[in-house]
Amino acid sequence: MRKDIHPDNYRLCVFKDMGTGDQFITRSCANTRDTVEVDGVEYPLVKMEISGYSHPFYTGKKKLVDTAGRVDKFRNRYAKFKK
Repeated sequence: MRKDIHPDNYRLCVFKDMGTGDQFITRSCANTRDTVEVDGVEYPLVKMEISGYSHPFYTGKKKLVDTAGRVDKFRNRYAKFKK
């Protein structure tokens, strides 16, 4: 392997899915502010919104996120072009 190409802060981190609460430990050099204790060992914590535990592709659940009726507004606006 070539020398001096890897980051200095490559270490074990806990990645936590904030939607489901699931977490897993893997190596990363992501910047973190928080720490968490797992099995008596303290690790840096990386918070995620979506992971393999909650992503619709992996869970098989289809979910439509509609914020403030945007889908309905879109459909109403372009309904006149549908023939």
